[in-house]
Amino acid sequence: MHVDELGSPPPVGTRTAIEAYLHQKIPISAAMGVRVKTATLERVDLWLPLQPNINHEKTLFGGSAAAAATLAAWTLLHLRLTAAGAEPQLVVQRGAMEYKKPIVGDFEATCLFGDTAAWGRFSHTLARRGKARLTMTARLMQGTNEMCAFFGDFVALRSST
Repeated sequence: MHVDELGSPPPVGTRTAIEAYLHQKIPISAAMGVRVKTATLERVDLWLPLQPNINHEKTLFGGSAAAAATLAAWTLLHLRLTAAGAEPQLVVQRGAMEYKKPIVGDFEATCLFGDTAAWGRFSHTLARRGKARLTMTARLMQGTNEMCAFFGDFVALRSST
């Protein structure tokens, strides 16, 4: 199965449907209060409230920050693979967070994708070997301020069915 060409997202690819999918398949997203603000093949923006993700200092808990950023990157990659007709298992292999400033209110987890060369290599490797890795970057934002950055390697494994 080739994933070289991305078509338009499937009809179920509405923000509401994606949000429901995340809440059902990744239950922590519901507990964290995740709302899908933008979901395209080039960008995912997730909105999150501070309250269910707060720590003892009344700022964003580091684990929630990592989960939100990972979820934004995973969602974008999941949407791209689904739109390309591929449904491999998708897991994070490695992730690192850079915490720049404390988050003291509601925030967004944003992931952008524009590297067509990397997508081509990833797609070709997945089709040929049944396994491929892609590095994704996500950012946690408050307004226009970048508060945290996530860098993660995701692995797609072709299902055996």
